[in-house]
Amino acid sequence: MTADADALLIERIKRGDQKAFDLLVIKYQRKIERLIARMVRDTDLIQDIAQETFIRAYRALPQFRGDSAFYTWLYRIAVNTAKKSLVELKRDPLVTETARMSADDEDETSRVENELTDGETPDAVLASKEVAATVNAAIEALSDDLRQAITLREIEGLSYEEIAEVMNCPIGTVRSRIFRAREAIAQRLRPLLDTPDGKRW
Repeated sequence: MTADADALLIERIKRGDQKAFDLLVIKYQRKIERLIARMVRDTDLIQDIAQETFIRAYRALPQFRGDSAFYTWLYRIAVNTAKKSLVELKRDPLVTETARMSADDEDETSRVENELTDGETPDAVLASKEVAATVNAAIEALSDDLRQAITLREIEGLSYEEIAEVMNCPIGTVRSRIFRAREAIAQRLRPLLDTPDGKRW
């Protein structure tokens, strides 16, 4: 349904309807900013890179053939735009807590930090915060490729096929990167969760 709606909007854009592109921006801006926030250190850059992503997408839209979902195509442009910006600024693509929280205020970790739901004790919330912080630190410590793969899979919900397209690599490589990322995160979590070696969680 979403893909069909996107396709209709893209047809309208190709016929010169700029308002249709505004609808796509509104629909995907938050997701794109959240993705970029997990790649860059400087929160001031997030909106600029997102804006550049949409400008590039708009210019490239006449070449979009619909072979993949629009958002997969858009994610790839966002990743490439972020990488290009970081190279130009000679900065490393690192995640920061500030960037993450400002880009996604409704993320699960911030929900845990900001409210108690029924049945949650302060100790349970503290434990949840510790687990969330450990996961975030583990993700931050990953190499760029592993972090990008696990972010696209676990946070953005892309399929292995879509991630392979965004990252421009074989599906087998995507599976390997996600496996290695999960193992690295699990290694950090084991002391907190008292999990025996050989079991992930």
